Amino acid sequence: MSGTVYLVGAGPGDHKLLTIRALELLQSADVVLYDRLVSKKIIELIPKKTTKLYVGREVGDDYKHQDDTNLQMVKFAKSKKNVVRLKGGDPFIFGRGGEEAEYLKKYKIKYQIIPGITSGIGSAVYSGIPLTHRKYSSSVVFVTGHEDPGKIKSPVNWKKLAKSVETIVIMMGLSRIGNISKQLIEGGLSKKTPVAVIYKGTNEDQKLLIGNLSNIEFKIKQNKFTPPSVIIIGNVVKLHKTIGWK
Repeated sequence: MSGTVYLVGAGPGDHKLLTIRALELLQSADVVLYDRLVSKKIIELIPKKTTKLYVGREVGDDYKHQDDTNLQMVKFAKSKKNVVRLKGGDPFIFGRGGEEAEYLKKYKIKYQIIPGITSGIGSAVYSGIPLTHRKYSSSVVFVTGHEDPGKIKSPVNWKKLAKSVETIVIMMGLSRIGNISKQLIEGGLSKKTPVAVIYKGTNEDQKLLIGNLSNIEFKIKQNKFTPPSVIIIGNVVKLHKTIGWK
């Protein structure tokens, strides 16, 4: 009989946002395979006797790196180890959790999936930006700005999004914000539509940058913002002035 692999969301950064179930699994696992965006304070919660392996993916690492992580999950599970595959945010929101679950299913490895707070939500809350609000937004969409390089054509139609949703949350889109902003404006959004960029949301070194579609690319360069950053576009951004609490 093989061990079990747990695909666990570590949340957006603040270790106090880790779920009780996630903490239980971290403290009982034989092996923890953890990502780049998992905070040091969460890693410190793992017992010293537990095997900890860093499998963080850098920008540009795609199939080869993921293949190696998949192999390690199966290898440890087949050696009767219980494995926590620890991911920043939520496993099923741009976390490749679905792909890893498919791989485990293929090799008949038992698995469970434990949700976490995605950075798109955690960053917004810690910045005082409600993603929905009765006066400003009845719809929200989460979009990746960094897609599978194997795709021939991007399925994200930014021009259509401009008029079909009121709040847009972009993950991993910092390097493409200029082009994205241009397409949203061409799709009908005002150049003055508010934009928030949140660096390392919920962490102690969180930073917030406010602009609009016409100037946010310049402001990002001017203020030297880097990944990991979440981008929020829509009128809800204005509320950070009145309900921001951090």
